[in-house]
Amino acid sequence: MAFSNGTFFSANDFYRSVFGKKVYKVSVSSGCTCPNRDGTKGWGGCVFCSESGSGDFIKDSNAEIEVQLKKGIELISSKIKEPAFIAYFQSFSNTYGDAKKLLALFKTALSIPGVVGLAIGTRPDCLGDEILHGIAELSKNHFISIELGLQTTNDKSVEYINRCYPNKEYAEGLRRLKKLCPSVHVVTHVIFGLPGESEKDMLSTVDYAVQAGTDGIKISVLHVLRGTKLCHDYENGMFECMSMEEYFSVLGKAILRIPENIVIHRVTGDGPKKILVSPLWTADKKKVLNSMTKYFKENSIVQGAGFLKKMKI
Repeated sequence: MAFSNGTFFSANDFYRSVFGKKVYKVSVSSGCTCPNRDGTKGWGGCVFCSESGSGDFIKDSNAEIEVQLKKGIELISSKIKEPAFIAYFQSFSNTYGDAKKLLALFKTALSIPGVVGLAIGTRPDCLGDEILHGIAELSKNHFISIELGLQTTNDKSVEYINRCYPNKEYAEGLRRLKKLCPSVHVVTHVIFGLPGESEKDMLSTVDYAVQAGTDGIKISVLHVLRGTKLCHDYENGMFECMSMEEYFSVLGKAILRIPENIVIHRVTGDGPKKILVSPLWTADKKKVLNSMTKYFKENSIVQGAGFLKKMKI
């Protein structure tokens, strides 16, 4: 069932349903890389990915996992009562490496006071049996989320962004996750505004993730970050980024076709301001969310009242 005019399943709602209170994510690094960076499948990583592998907001990424988590927790704990945290292994592909070492890191993170679960960012071609069996064991007693980078299903875009795996590998990886780790919450990352993509392409990617069986979805507009291959192409006039209005238009249509049981974890992203080249309108997240609330209310996408509050996740 697609969304009827009025409501959607936000991450804030989802985590409250699981834990009974608001939960905050703390980004940490496992020290992994990716198979399209180290030569296994390719070099350089995805064209939009920064040098830190999307881990630009991680505090002291070279420190021990306990130190990373405690620093992140300290920044938030002073502002809230009864804090609860999810350790978010965000940068690069966090199931790509020595399974025993990675599982030990995951267990350590779960042992930190206040940490109630894990979110593990990775690729669908990095889901070996050993790591999945270990995650399945952890998920028996802890909340575990696996976040898969799909981004697009357009074949030309897949080649351009240097993703280095075919769409069918995403579907197969998700299928294996469901089979081996049935209690794990699977989230799929999607990017709107990739060079040359039409509205139909973007909505087709959302449809593909839904049909494959994802539990949640993260949608973001394309960010151009300094030092990336994407930035080189942008500065050479090879493409233009989406305007705020263009993004809202496609996002609204996507939301209306996402089934009500699928959690919408993100509807906007905020690239690190120090290296953000375009679109600069994304730098002011509060303004973006206020504008989005107004747009969705005026266009009967979802109820305006409470939308901004829901998206503060």
